Amino acid sequence: MIVPMTVAVWLIDGSDQASLSRTGTKRHFWPSLRSAASSGWWWGLGYFVAGLWWLGAATLVEPDKFAWALPIAVLGLPAILAFFPALGFALARALWMPKAGRVLSLAWGLGTSEWLRAHVLTGFPWNEYGMALGDHLVLAQIGSVIGLHGLTLIAIGVFASPALLADREEIGGWPPGGWHAYRPVLYACCAFLALAAFGAWRLGGGQPGTVDGVKIRIMQPNVTQDADFTYANKNDILRHYLALSDKATSSTSSGLTDVTHLIWPESPFPFILSRDAEALDAISAALPAGTVLITGAARVEGQPGTSPLPRYYNSIEVLTKGGEVVDSYDKVHLVPFGEYLPVNGLLSRLGLHHFVHIPGGFEHGARQHLLNVPGLPSIAPAICYEAIFPGEILPDLPKGIQPGAILNVTNDSWFGKTAGPYQHFAQARLRAIEEGLPLIRAANTGVSAIIDPYGRIVAQLPLGVENVLDGPLPRRIDHTPFGQFHEFVSFAMSGLLLTIVLFLSYRKRRKFSFDGT
Repeated sequence: MIVPMTVAVWLIDGSDQASLSRTGTKRHFWPSLRSAASSGWWWGLGYFVAGLWWLGAATLVEPDKFAWALPIAVLGLPAILAFFPALGFALARALWMPKAGRVLSLAWGLGTSEWLRAHVLTGFPWNEYGMALGDHLVLAQIGSVIGLHGLTLIAIGVFASPALLADREEIGGWPPGGWHAYRPVLYACCAFLALAAFGAWRLGGGQPGTVDGVKIRIMQPNVTQDADFTYANKNDILRHYLALSDKATSSTSSGLTDVTHLIWPESPFPFILSRDAEALDAISAALPAGTVLITGAARVEGQPGTSPLPRYYNSIEVLTKGGEVVDSYDKVHLVPFGEYLPVNGLLSRLGLHHFVHIPGGFEHGARQHLLNVPGLPSIAPAICYEAIFPGEILPDLPKGIQPGAILNVTNDSWFGKTAGPYQHFAQARLRAIEEGLPLIRAANTGVSAIIDPYGRIVAQLPLGVENVLDGPLPRRIDHTPFGQFHEFVSFAMSGLLLTIVLFLSYRKRRKFSFDGT
């Protein structure tokens, strides 16, 4: 991240040096903003292509239907997302100033554009710049206070500071360029060390313990979304799941008999589970008394051929021994083009359609709510993509109601063995740190894991492996500052940063007006 942020400073420096004239003239202000925005777009295009190229793998799962969309996935989406850093560069350029103030201007400008990227048009906060810190357990601990958007502000400022080492306003002497170019870098190093010290202190506080009487088993089937994943093969698929779920993992393991909660990943069935009596009977027969199944599943309201048409939901369902669905959660934050088609009437007439094989695509769930699972504390569900949104994991809850864990079920098989599933895992883990809640993650092809409320991995299955994962449920910890205030702290950081930048800009202009230069 040091290289792209350093380059960002230099690109804005070069957008129009005339606008930094000591005369204070603004005749080049708008051209310089356009130049900075153009540089930001190209910079953003490179950033998003490098970070999101793996999206193209989804178009090759069914190449006869979607291979034509490969250039759109690899280049088209990054080209659209690049407008956000273009805006960020322009905002930074509007407040640009000499010396160290440039880094603060960049942090505020790009930080603001990243917040907008997380919210505009349903949002897409994938790989925010703050994940450069959030992907590292020790450095990510400050996320419990400031969240991902706060991490982004710090990451930009810290990683952009080396650009100042190229300033050469003083000739000769030691160090080259004068100490003024080195102080901001030293401050950035101190900030980095402070983050590490805070993280080490927080992680040194001991283990949170585990919930009594709970033994979790996560089933990772490693099933690809290929031609065999069809209704015609439903019996073979279900038998595979049940056999794998009952696997003995050691000489002392007896399969499902001592498991209290069995968890299957997102959308593991090529059929509607809750309407398939044969499948429900098979699951009921396989579950020991007292074992609860929590599984991803498509859910439907209404009947085919009736009016209104059936409505399909991407859901989590909780099943008990008798095959009864005792609770469910419908995904609220759907993936555009993957699970539904925006502006469906127009785009469908152009021959476009979504990736999932659901007539009309999935419907948005009515609201977020906790999932009630027998034998577990209340669960905050997050289906796939929902786990990347900071501050949106938990619904608004009455005072005194506290969830005990986050459950993230996902199906990253669309993206194969690429960087995508690892990025998704890192972002889900940061939600556990932000909220102070343990995370149970069941992924079809991986990475499945049980994670404690500090982000430490208790147990894990790697990508591309068929297996089951057994483990306890870690206890939650006291409310984190982020869990209580969510984005308020990052808003306060952004407001303070803007105030400092405006003050430095005002002082610079006031100095120029007094000395007559």
